[in-house]
Amino acid sequence: MIEVSLPLERIMREALEEDLGAGDLTTDLVVDPGLKGTASVLAGEELVLAGITVFSRTFEILSTETRFVYSFRDGEKVPAGGEICRVSGSVTSILKGERTALNFLQRMCGIATLTRKFVEECGGMARILDTRKTAPGIRMLDKHAVKIGGGFNHRFGLHDGILIKYNHIAAAGSISKAVARVKLNGPHTLKVEVEVADLAGLEEAIAAGADAVLLDKMNPSLMREAVEIADRRVLLEASGGVHLGNVREIAETGVDLISVGALTHSPRAMDISLELKS
Repeated sequence: MIEVSLPLERIMREALEEDLGAGDLTTDLVVDPGLKGTASVLAGEELVLAGITVFSRTFEILSTETRFVYSFRDGEKVPAGGEICRVSGSVTSILKGERTALNFLQRMCGIATLTRKFVEECGGMARILDTRKTAPGIRMLDKHAVKIGGGFNHRFGLHDGILIKYNHIAAAGSISKAVARVKLNGPHTLKVEVEVADLAGLEEAIAAGADAVLLDKMNPSLMREAVEIADRRVLLEASGGVHLGNVREIAETGVDLISVGALTHSPRAMDISLELKS
């Protein structure tokens, strides 16, 4: 379960402000402000639940009297038609928070569900990683959903990991020069990863002292050769063009990690609805 930190609280409040603006015209005109009620949150399809804390807290920001009864926990599979939870309290608060809360829940469930499919397809042969290709402003939610789905987080941002990519190599002049600069000036506590496109780049990165190498858009045959060359001297990460149709074949090459941008840059929002009981 994700901890509701100050940055997360800010995300939820800004999302509510974006939707509500000066107020909910329809609800304020139609619904008695004193009306109490209960709503069911229903899964329209099978999904992996993720983000139930964020969902609930969104309503609580609008009314501290909102109450919840949960049928499932984060990480559990919810069958199609299953009742995820019930929300009780002020009907005006429920209606005002409905869309924002569902937006968070549908996206996080979509990420967790897709991640779980990749993890299951891999069969434990390699770790499934996310990337920085997340929705702006809600990276902590996207990456948390990946963890709930059984995946692992790559670096959170540019500040907490060293990944030397093609443009860094071009700026430095070579892989060896780029790694040397990092080794000379960088924190000793951080591993150094280098992106390469071919086996020559892999060998140069290993010789330069890289701790991990990202194999960019290599086919499975090249990946197998890379695994033999590396001989466990460095971690190998496969990246680029990974999808459910080829992830198992990639895992079978012997790489340690497989990063999948699609987990967070294009997840499908799951079919979840909130239905107020009359």
